[in-house]
Amino acid sequence: MRVYVPLTLPGLAEAYKTGELGTGPLVAYAVTPALREWYLSDDIEELEYAALNRAALASLRLLAADAGAARRRVVVAVDVPDGAAVADPDRGLDPSALGEVRIAGGVALAKAAAVHVDSGDAEADVAAAAEALEAADGGDDDAQFVVDGAEDHELLWYATQEIPNLVGLGD
Repeated sequence: MRVYVPLTLPGLAEAYKTGELGTGPLVAYAVTPALREWYLSDDIEELEYAALNRAALASLRLLAADAGAARRRVVVAVDVPDGAAVADPDRGLDPSALGEVRIAGGVALAKAAAVHVDSGDAEADVAAAAEALEAADGGDDDAQFVVDGAEDHELLWYATQEIPNLVGLGD
């Protein structure tokens, strides 16, 4: 099963150093029954893209909580065994939890299929979105417009071999 783990660049650097994406339980996003119902599509690529975007929003929340992190959203696509990622049935109808799954233990970074990161030209919009997130959550339409501006930037795809360069540890 493909899951999308939201991180920040410092979180990715830590995962690179330790070889693990956290110690668990780990929050990730995947194609869940609730996401399928919400997205109204049977196309697996579209559904995975929706799960990736849900993880990107979760990464934005991590950035809002970490003022020192570079203003780039980071999502790691990881393949885990079926059944390792479980959706909380009590949160299935919660719009903020669409696609959310939990993984009981840590996940080896070696299981990553790819890393998705904002380009440098997205930093200003991502920074503004991180600042506006709390107001948007409170129902402020102007703040929501700012948050949506970050979503206008597509995350770039990187091979896992490129992680050292992404986190500043490359040659």
